[in-house]
Amino acid sequence: MKYQYEIQDAVFVLSLNGDLIGENRGPELVELANEQINNQLKLCAIDISQVRFINSSGIGVLITLLTKFRNVDGEVVLINPSEQVKKLLIITKLNAIFTIVDTKEEAFQELKNS
Repeated sequence: MKYQYEIQDAVFVLSLNGDLIGENRGPELVELANEQINNQLKLCAIDISQVRFINSSGIGVLITLLTKFRNVDGEVVLINPSEQVKKLLIITKLNAIFTIVDTKEEAFQELKNS
C-alpha cells in the first residue's frame, strides 16, 4: 500500500492506494496521525477510493485513527470507498461509526460542521 498526505484548510488529508491490510504501514500511519494531532490538527479526511481490499488489521488502523482524533475532540471522514470496501464497512457496522462521503468537498463540509 502507498499513501500520500497533505494539510489543507486545517484538515489532515490522507490518501491511501492499494490494499489496507495493516502490514508495516499501519503503525506508520498511526504515527503520522499522532504528529498531526501534536501539531493541533483535529480533523482528518481519509480518501480510500483507491483501496481495493481491507482486512481486519486495516480496519484496526482506521479505528485507531478515528479514536486518536476523537480523543482530542476531532473527527475522521472516509472518502469514496469502493463498492467492495463499502460492503465491508456495512457488514462490520463501521458505517454507523464513520462518516462516509463521496467527495473531498463533502468531507471538508462534514468536518467543518462537526
